[in-house]
Amino acid sequence: MLSIIVIVMLLPFVWVFFGSFKTQAEFLSDPGAWFPAAFQVNNYIDLFTDRGFGSYMVNSAIVSTMAVLANLLFSSMAGYALAKLRFPGRRFVFPLVIMSMIVPYVALFVPQFIMVVQLGLADTLVAIALPILVMPLCVFIMRQFAHSVPFELLEAARIDGAGETRLFFRIFLPLSGPGLATVGILSFLASWNNFLWPLVVAQSQSTYTAPVGLAVASQASNTIAFGLLLAGAVVVLLPVLILFLFLQKYFIQGVATAGLK
Repeated sequence: MLSIIVIVMLLPFVWVFFGSFKTQAEFLSDPGAWFPAAFQVNNYIDLFTDRGFGSYMVNSAIVSTMAVLANLLFSSMAGYALAKLRFPGRRFVFPLVIMSMIVPYVALFVPQFIMVVQLGLADTLVAIALPILVMPLCVFIMRQFAHSVPFELLEAARIDGAGETRLFFRIFLPLSGPGLATVGILSFLASWNNFLWPLVVAQSQSTYTAPVGLAVASQASNTIAFGLLLAGAVVVLLPVLILFLFLQKYFIQGVATAGLK
């Protein structure tokens, strides 16, 4: 049964992969064909040479790097504080984090866009990354994972004279590998696949990310270059696939740990 489910789920990806080698004429003559008449890489060449897709990939890499690094640091700090520190209002902060996960993302578009414009950051890569620099889901995961770190270990370090900064960087973070891997993957996916917010904020091609650039590059006059679109989809998918293959062990462990608390 699992094998059947896997095959059914992989079929669209297989069709996309083979479709990226087709010509526009093949799509128009037989849209449902699985295999191209002849494998040709013109779609990939056109994507990077004539459509400038390489610059869009670089923009996405910059935005994703900012989002991943910020979430790894700030979400870990917030999760550590909510789980291990005692401060006034702590019981009210965590419910607010949970409530922020319930709010639909599109409901925040207008206030976020107004804030970005007032800060003078419109049409910049910083503006694209700003709303996802600290994701509530990542804070939740790191808070849940922080509960697995023994209080006794931290108290022993405090007795030896270690401050909270040293506890965080020298004890908590080295023990939080699975949680950090989970946060890294989730924040990377959120930034790499984000389409609507970059479409609103990016007002010139110099700040287009890969999903937005792919939508623009695949359109020629009033028609859609299907082969070019599928080739771009394969290129955009590869970094996500490679990242998950390397970190899947820690990702599964981190999700399982977060779900047990």
